[in-house]
Amino acid sequence: MWREASKRVLSGEPASLSWSSLWRHVTSRDKILNLNLREIMTRFISKTTITIAIVLGILFANLSAISSPFLKLGEELHILNVRMLTLEGENAEAYFNPDGSLICWQSKSTGMLADQIYVMPSSGGVRKLISTGFGKTTCSFFIPRTTRLVYCSTHDYSPEPPLPPDPAAGYVWNLDEYDIYTVNMNGQHLQRLTNLPGYDAEAAVSPDGSQIVFTSQRHGDLDIYVMDVDGSNQRQLTFTRGYDGGPFFSPDGEWIVFRSHLPENDEEMIHYNELLIKNVVEPMRFEIQIMRPDGSERRQITDLGVASFAPYMHPDGKRIIFCSNHKMSGEKQPKGKPLFNLFMINIDGTGLKQITYNDSFDGFPMFSNDGKKLIWASNRHSPEPGSTNIFIADWID
Repeated sequence: MWREASKRVLSGEPASLSWSSLWRHVTSRDKILNLNLREIMTRFISKTTITIAIVLGILFANLSAISSPFLKLGEELHILNVRMLTLEGENAEAYFNPDGSLICWQSKSTGMLADQIYVMPSSGGVRKLISTGFGKTTCSFFIPRTTRLVYCSTHDYSPEPPLPPDPAAGYVWNLDEYDIYTVNMNGQHLQRLTNLPGYDAEAAVSPDGSQIVFTSQRHGDLDIYVMDVDGSNQRQLTFTRGYDGGPFFSPDGEWIVFRSHLPENDEEMIHYNELLIKNVVEPMRFEIQIMRPDGSERRQITDLGVASFAPYMHPDGKRIIFCSNHKMSGEKQPKGKPLFNLFMINIDGTGLKQITYNDSFDGFPMFSNDGKKLIWASNRHSPEPGSTNIFIADWID
């Protein structure tokens, strides 16, 4: 009942809750975990009595502290005050703006056929759509020192979203016809930066706002490129056959950290090439690597032999957080259900440490520039089975 009422409030419909039922459901600790009350309150006031709104406001001040311990799992020593920022749909790849006050992310929410790009305060609140609402989008990132963002979209190729991968092909990622765009915070003044056939996506921006790093299929392989923020001066950084992608600049701009799948023998190379012809990749094994922004000093950081991806460097420049289905010594991966959690490693490849202990999926982590906050996507405490939401927490070293 509470979930349905909260959905009606968020959609602008009257909640139609009696005082007794409201109190009963508000004070239910189990159900309150699935609510972003700040977002609900924004629309609730206009549809219900001021008295009930005041009660919810008072309760919110107390319930945020009550709910946090239940969103954090027992062994997670480096995160505190965990908050759930989204409530419904599929949500992923949430990233802070430079001062940490805003986030951008992709979401397939009610009424949308595919992922679109949104912005909202990092404290939660009302989301703002900034992409066109057509095609499918991914990989948004704020451009420092401006009021613009970069994101990737298929809408110029087709207003309809691309078809999902064929289930018969197993677990693969489609290489859809994405291009890279910038747009202002109101979703206006859209500028297209790439215009080549194939996959141009996985874009992120340098800390000084001058460069965009991205992944492209333009020369027949998946490699990392960089361009000026206006789309000019596009140049290739990686040349080894295999999938180099998901790049991010380090907070000081001295490094690019990325995931890499390099086939290790002829059989793997043949398989990789066959999939690439079909515009798909099989994300079964990635290692984390780093290189300088000009492509030099490339080196591998992890050697786990599993799917390790979505790396992001800590602001101290000494550690990398990433997502992986690696299991620490003595742990077993359940059959048919790989578990993904967050890990951290030093940039010299030492000191591997598990950060989250979820029994489903934790991924796409990012630190705020001051290193005090961590944001990531997770299936934990999903309102609907298997749904992915955005979480934020205080980071504890």
